[in-house]
Amino acid sequence: MDKGKWVQKKGRGWAVLLMLAVLLVVSACSANNSGKDAGGDDAKAKTVRIGYQKYASVNIMKERGGLEEKLKEAGYAVEWTEFPGGPQLLEALNVGSIDFGHTGEAPPIFAQAAGAPLVYLAHSPESPKAESILVPENSPIQSSADLKGKKIALNKGSNVHYLLVKYLEREGLAYSDVEVVYLPPADARAAFESGNVDAWVIWEPFYSVAQLATKARVLADGEGLVKNYEFYLASRDFAKSNTKAVDVILEQLEETDKWAKDNQPEVAKLLAPALGLDTAPLEQALAHRSWGVIRVSDETLQAQQSIADTFFKLELIPSELKVSDAVIK
Repeated sequence: MDKGKWVQKKGRGWAVLLMLAVLLVVSACSANNSGKDAGGDDAKAKTVRIGYQKYASVNIMKERGGLEEKLKEAGYAVEWTEFPGGPQLLEALNVGSIDFGHTGEAPPIFAQAAGAPLVYLAHSPESPKAESILVPENSPIQSSADLKGKKIALNKGSNVHYLLVKYLEREGLAYSDVEVVYLPPADARAAFESGNVDAWVIWEPFYSVAQLATKARVLADGEGLVKNYEFYLASRDFAKSNTKAVDVILEQLEETDKWAKDNQPEVAKLLAPALGLDTAPLEQALAHRSWGVIRVSDETLQAQQSIADTFFKLELIPSELKVSDAVIK
């Protein structure tokens, strides 16, 4: 081959390589663009990261199935993460690890006070009987007066934190009259059974599990003291940019609750293997709660504001806050 033909052939080779490189870039750009919706979200943002706790409607929805298919139709995948309590779940939301989750009344107050970018979306009806103050079967504690100076375990910032505050208030005791020991549920139960604490304020299903296993006595539940809503919350950015996903989740929760209300024995059987529990405590726990999904209203926000004001007066949160700031207007 003469030199001129070799140079010409080599030039054609480089041209082909250059064309292939251009095609690869265009292909990559097209793939990236195909992962975007009208709001500009990329493929990663199309995964809904849901935080859940053992028990409650979100857990039932997860175990029953169906949400994944509904969200897939809307263009979303689902990623589930379990948490031991509401405070831990909302801390994950605060740092951007999840997009959606559920908690009791108090955790959103503490999280909002800490600057978490959360918004209230909806909540369950009142379930005051689904949390209680337990004492050991043979405890000398028979009334609120006997709690003075005693150690009481609870998960800091959880819904039961407010139950204890309201109970002491009703009984004429100051928060400082008792020694509050902050422990997550597993550690609290160990401390309760070993006698390292005198009482335990806890929510379902831990409440029914411990009561049936240890024959613990219920000193008081939330009846007449707290509403004990289960709130559905999301990060502000996610809720604003993914209204379709939010609507699908809340609609599926509503459908789940309609089914669960009329099929509680089946719900207990469904949750038992996932939670590693017997059906008996689950059936008792399910009987203590209400069912349904209610969009957040001004009345709901005012009830939350009362909790926030109470915690500020007790110096449990560092500054006053406006609960209504945690909604999309």
